[in-house]
Amino acid sequence: MDVPDRRGRTGLDRVGRDLTGNPDVVIRDVEVTSDGWHVLRRTTYDYRRRDGTWVTEARETYDRGNGAAILLYDAERRTVLLTRQFRFPVYVNGHPDGMFVEVAAGLLDADDPETAIRREAAEELGVRIGELQHVLDAYMSPGSVTERIHFYAAPYTPADRIAAGGGLPEDGEDIEVLELPFTDALAMVADGRIADGKTIMLLQWAALSGPFSG
Repeated sequence: MDVPDRRGRTGLDRVGRDLTGNPDVVIRDVEVTSDGWHVLRRTTYDYRRRDGTWVTEARETYDRGNGAAILLYDAERRTVLLTRQFRFPVYVNGHPDGMFVEVAAGLLDADDPETAIRREAAEELGVRIGELQHVLDAYMSPGSVTERIHFYAAPYTPADRIAAGGGLPEDGEDIEVLELPFTDALAMVADGRIADGKTIMLLQWAALSGPFSG
């Protein structure tokens, strides 16, 4: 695929063909089935099972790039900064109104993770981050989505607010900034008002070994 797609990308069918890290997996073919804003591929490969037999399998993978997420916290006032925005995928899958409460997050695009998350914190929350702590990296849906998320945390104070936040309207973002007591955020996890995986992971980290563990 040497003809660029509408985002200027080429070679989308070559991703994964050169994998050699697992001798029990031999890539046979990669087919791009959709190359809209993100990329859906169907990969056929031979796989050697634990009993030594080889089988041929095909899997679809959704490649939207990698991302980063951050929990901003004020340890002195015991608050956290979160976002609320409409998410159609959760709305169509049982969420009452699709208004989803999350930590600030976004795709890396061409940036490294730290640069990307500083950008997202400024755009979504209106906060300029100083000290930044890397918490963990995780694959959130390894059965079908390639995305790896880099998790961060950082302290903030009211003086770090440099703008109103809310996201970029030109990107279709309409984000509400929520400052919540940390105990209220945990209660929202318990009763289902917070149902976002990355947010739950960072709040649990904050409670177990992070700024609110003492």
